[in-house]
Amino acid sequence: MDIQVKMHTNDELHTKEVMTRLVETNMSTKLNNYLDKFNKDDAEGTIDVTVDKNKKGLFDGKVQATLDGKSFRFEREDYKNLDDLVNHLFDHFKQALSDM
Repeated sequence: MDIQVKMHTNDELHTKEVMTRLVETNMSTKLNNYLDKFNKDDAEGTIDVTVDKNKKGLFDGKVQATLDGKSFRFEREDYKNLDDLVNHLFDHFKQALSDM
């Protein structure tokens, strides 16, 4: 399956590089085995990760994914640490994939 990963942020300078590292790490460690369920020749997938700084100076994030026609969405708000936010979102994503 070909998965297209897109990342969006309102703080390009500081968070884009960290987001890229965190998403790649989570994809290769947490989700690798679970994504194999969708490994078909004609399967397509997209994963959109959005992280923004809110008015409080904290991070809000969401992961929206479509894998072979199945949709997933996870949102969290007010995280002080970007690593914790992204890891937490992917923990929920992994749990949803394991329940399938």
